[in-house]
Amino acid sequence: MRLDRTTPESLRSQLERALREAIRSGQLSPGERLPSSRALAGELRISRGLVIECYSQLQAEGFLTTRIGSATRVAAGAQQPAALPPSSQPLARPSVDFRPAVPDLTSFPRYDWMWALREGCRGASVAELDYGDPRGAMALREVLAGYLRRVRGAVVDPQQILVCVGFAQAVNLVLQTLARGGVRRLAIEDPGDDDYRAISARSGIEAVSVRVDEKGIDVVALAATGSRAVILTPAHQFPTGVALAPERRQALVAWADEHDAMIIEDDYDAEFRYDREPVGALQGLAANRVALLGTVSKSIAPALRIGWVVCPPALIETMAQEKALMDRGSPAIEQLALAALIRSGRYDRHLRHMRSIYARRRDTLVATLKALAPDVELHGLAAGFHAVAGLPARCNEPAVVEGARERSVGVYGMSRYRASGNPRPPELVLGFGNLSEPAIERGIAAIGDLLQA
Repeated sequence: MRLDRTTPESLRSQLERALREAIRSGQLSPGERLPSSRALAGELRISRGLVIECYSQLQAEGFLTTRIGSATRVAAGAQQPAALPPSSQPLARPSVDFRPAVPDLTSFPRYDWMWALREGCRGASVAELDYGDPRGAMALREVLAGYLRRVRGAVVDPQQILVCVGFAQAVNLVLQTLARGGVRRLAIEDPGDDDYRAISARSGIEAVSVRVDEKGIDVVALAATGSRAVILTPAHQFPTGVALAPERRQALVAWADEHDAMIIEDDYDAEFRYDREPVGALQGLAANRVALLGTVSKSIAPALRIGWVVCPPALIETMAQEKALMDRGSPAIEQLALAALIRSGRYDRHLRHMRSIYARRRDTLVATLKALAPDVELHGLAAGFHAVAGLPARCNEPAVVEGARERSVGVYGMSRYRASGNPRPPELVLGFGNLSEPAIERGIAAIGDLLQA
């Protein structure tokens, strides 16, 4: 055991750390006798009092045992920690990655967000620095209510908004609350986000797939499942890109009323529409039957971890109680910052800026595919920042995905979003949000022959 007198770390801290590591590593075994405080002090040329203090501290922590008239020994319960299981190494990220559902991270509004954080921190009241209402800061809920009424056509009161740590916590809270209310079956879109299936299973709810066609979810097929809840993306279905047709909206609300069912609306990227104004939220048609989920993960960046639920009156109190037990509420300063960002108009300005960026990237994708892979049919381009590429029937979707990966281009087959995993018809889901225009051109040029063959 060596002590270094040239470092800022105290000799006592060095001695304690060295003994802990020796016990944890097995160098000192349980029951093994340690030198007396006098002997160890003499060997290390330190004071005996320092050694006594060190032994006393490790005894308090459970590493050592000491009895009057007996030597200090390693405690029987002090064991070497179990070896960590080998972690799987992530695949190397492709040089051009058409991963869907990722916004342009290089355009994160750093200056505006720093300004908003200063505003939120400067204006935070003493009460807002306490735990507060688990539903979230009232300043943000009031601003969100106004924004959702203005932009999404929602019917919303600040009291029914629950601020969450992103979409995942929001959907977990909704499903846990529904499960407590007796819901045992959840309908999910097919194709759709497979995470819904895993999340519902954690809440003890069975997920059943319902097909999506060119008009959105098939409500007749939904009714046949016996589900009392459905989660869907009506404004811009993921991943097909279709919007739920007006007649399907009406039928869906009628289904919910008839079956006393709940609709969970994932409003993930509705702000980015290019052919007209964004389609209004389904929640505006049936506020008592729809839980509207939104986040800033697509509009600003996933790292902010800010989301919300506009809760139907029947759910808000139970969800707020569950949120309080889960984490006592979301971070307040970031909530106040987002409120300042929206209130100042900087949030709307950022959305307008991003809409123009995504529109240019979408146009680049269309033009590049038309030039290099004219047999590919693109659809789902009216909104968001991903598109569906229909490949020629002769293409093998898994082979295209694997061949692109070998050329360091990431593309993603529609089969991964289908409940059956069927690769027919062959289609790719191409995200262009986080790729520059030259990168889009470079990526398609690298795999153009694969998309044709």
